[in-house]
Amino acid sequence: MSDGATRGSQLQQPSQPQLGSEPPLVLPLTEVGLRDVAQVGGKNASLGEMLQQLTSKGIQVPTGFATTAHAYRQFIASAGLEEKLQEIFKDLDIENVQNLRERGKAARTLILQTPFPPQLEQAIAEAYQKLCERYGPDTDVAVRSSATAEDLPDASFAGQQETYLNVRGVRAVLNACHHCFASLFTDRAISYRQIKGFDHFQVALSVGVQKMVRSDLACSGVMFSIDPETGFKDAVLITAAYGLGENVVQGIVNPDEYVVFKPTLKQGLRPILSRKLGSKALKLVYDEGGSRSTKNVAVPESLRKQYALRDEEILKLAQWACLIEEHYSALRGRFTPMDIEWAKDGLTGELFIVQARPETVQSQKGANQLTTYRFTQPGAQPEPLVRGRAVGEAIGQGTARVILDVRRSDQFQAGEVLVTEKTDPDWEPIMKKASAIVTNQGGRTCHAAIIARELGIPAIVGCGNATQVLRSGEPITVSCAEGEEGRVYPGLLPYEVTEIPLEELPRPRTQLMMNVGNPEKAFGLSGIPCDGVGLARLEFIIANHIQVHPLALLNYEQAVKEEPRLAELTAQHPDKPEYFVDKLAQGVSTIAAAFYPKPVIVRLSDFKSNEYAHLLGGSRYEPHEENPMIGWRGASRYTDPRYREGFALECRAMKRVRDEMGLTNVILMIPFCRTPEEGHKVLEEMARHGLVRGENGLQVYVMCELPSNVILADEFCQIFDGFSIGSNDLTQLTLGLDRDSALVAHLFDERHEAVRRMIAQVIQTVKSHGRKIGICGQAPSDYPDFARFLVQAGIDSISLNPDSLLKTLLVVAEAEAAGTR
Repeated sequence: MSDGATRGSQLQQPSQPQLGSEPPLVLPLTEVGLRDVAQVGGKNASLGEMLQQLTSKGIQVPTGFATTAHAYRQFIASAGLEEKLQEIFKDLDIENVQNLRERGKAARTLILQTPFPPQLEQAIAEAYQKLCERYGPDTDVAVRSSATAEDLPDASFAGQQETYLNVRGVRAVLNACHHCFASLFTDRAISYRQIKGFDHFQVALSVGVQKMVRSDLACSGVMFSIDPETGFKDAVLITAAYGLGENVVQGIVNPDEYVVFKPTLKQGLRPILSRKLGSKALKLVYDEGGSRSTKNVAVPESLRKQYALRDEEILKLAQWACLIEEHYSALRGRFTPMDIEWAKDGLTGELFIVQARPETVQSQKGANQLTTYRFTQPGAQPEPLVRGRAVGEAIGQGTARVILDVRRSDQFQAGEVLVTEKTDPDWEPIMKKASAIVTNQGGRTCHAAIIARELGIPAIVGCGNATQVLRSGEPITVSCAEGEEGRVYPGLLPYEVTEIPLEELPRPRTQLMMNVGNPEKAFGLSGIPCDGVGLARLEFIIANHIQVHPLALLNYEQAVKEEPRLAELTAQHPDKPEYFVDKLAQGVSTIAAAFYPKPVIVRLSDFKSNEYAHLLGGSRYEPHEENPMIGWRGASRYTDPRYREGFALECRAMKRVRDEMGLTNVILMIPFCRTPEEGHKVLEEMARHGLVRGENGLQVYVMCELPSNVILADEFCQIFDGFSIGSNDLTQLTLGLDRDSALVAHLFDERHEAVRRMIAQVIQTVKSHGRKIGICGQAPSDYPDFARFLVQAGIDSISLNPDSLLKTLLVVAEAEAAGTR
């Protein structure tokens, strides 16, 4: 094994046969590495590389053998097949579906009717027999095709050829290998090679024969060492479903999804940022005693409602993804994110890696331009026709075309939206003509998702009912630009595409930060140049992801009688308050991870009592107030006996984010803190729950949104580490008006001299005490003169909504330049 490890670390030359000897027809996977792609294809070379180099790091890979490209070429040459194949392809037209179908079928038939040379049969049989000696008679194997041009950095040949699972016995293995040779000429492989510019007769095929992992008795899935939608480099996305992995790859099931943060995972922490439960309705299992090697069976309802992986398994897989990525990046001399298939053996409980290839979409994109899609009339969209998992961040539109059978693909016209149950590689000739793709089944790592990313078109997968709801011929708009949920709208809605070059942007002294409330958009927003997050609101997470009043969870038995939906929402959490903690921690950690290690200022909950009452179970715990805007909100709730236990859940979530996940870039901020005495009480309450200012680098800021915060700024400086001006509340309370009242709305103006004097005064006081101060309102982006005023007053940071950040950055840079002249 030490020899193999030494050889595998050298990529200069592939291993050569001895002078005068015939090149091998079969090689053990333990004797090949990435240097041998020309001999055994990308898939098999990668398996051998991991067996040689990464098993010592704890990564388990099933062993096996591979036929070589020489074996394939000898088969073609010995039977004189190349001339016959060239004759078949002389008038190939991949744009003509019927022409492509006829040529592909003729080529496959020719190969299948040509027997293997005896020496090739013997070599495969002997190699399989060695596996049987190790694992038992007629051992079960996976037989997979691996093209010698497969998995190049700018082209994913994944799925272009065939895979056969649970193959047993010499005859069955030989038959599967023969069909793999023929699958070099599937319609989709022919089309794909033609589009990518590969010569059909320069590409050879290797067949990998690998011991099966009994994931039919457990689970399997796909993982990426990069976020496949946004290209965010510091996340591992793992999908999981019960049974053999083909269901996940082909999009037959909607799998569970888990996201893990790489930087603090490598520090030994447990940063599982999110878990999303998939329906996992079917599982692919061995067809014991049946006529086929595998079959799909229904998953019991009780198992569908459980996650397929435990946290320890999620973390182990993520660690393996990091190790594989690091190894391939070192070999290539550049960052190489990976697309990996994994499986869990139900007999032993062990995890295995069964495939790994370079990711071919996000890794090829340049980082010098930001492209954003948005509707030109936001908020005016009609009710979506269907919803599902968004793939990409674009908007597409066209006429819907519902096709349930790939044999009817000749009905599809270029520019239409493909609507179908699921896709596999047979659909690729028409997928490349589509303006968007919508499927009933699949998750973010399924075939439809991968190809849509590669083609640069939006796709929505896992809709469930798209083929029933959408009608061929109707115009629709497919939006993946509104977060993780993709939406299909009726009609062709107007939208715009903005492309912003990121090169040579000025970097002003004043920090430009971002307001972020929706965790689903955080990874995508992290690509916008900024200095961190100046305001992360908890309200969006609580209202949209949690939906339940915290006190209702603390008094669950009573609350569920009045709100039966609580049982459904919290089904994954036997400890009902833990539901609140878990969901809140996931939302905040996702935002914090997206911008790590830049500061992320998280404002603790600032619902008014009427807003809290709208949460499930909330009306029982909330008073009716005549003016909740200046009532029981912010700091005053946190230490009140009527809400203290609810605030404790927030504290538990924030402690988990910082201490267990390692996201110490999170700064906590107290809203609507009326007096220094109230500030002291809140800090004491936080300390009771393990959030001690100064410990583990914890900073605590205060919102500056009350006249008392300005007047007593020197005293607040003794309690808090920083301030963030909330210009909306500060304006209404300085001018004595209700900003929700239409009668006095015309008087609301952050630029009023009274407000400007308050802001200038507090900036001066805070800075004289060595504290930080920023602002998190929209006024600086709405009014360039207000941004200039803030810069002149010496503010440390300005936090803005994402769509106005770059515009304001230029204004701030100009203001700073003018101030130095």
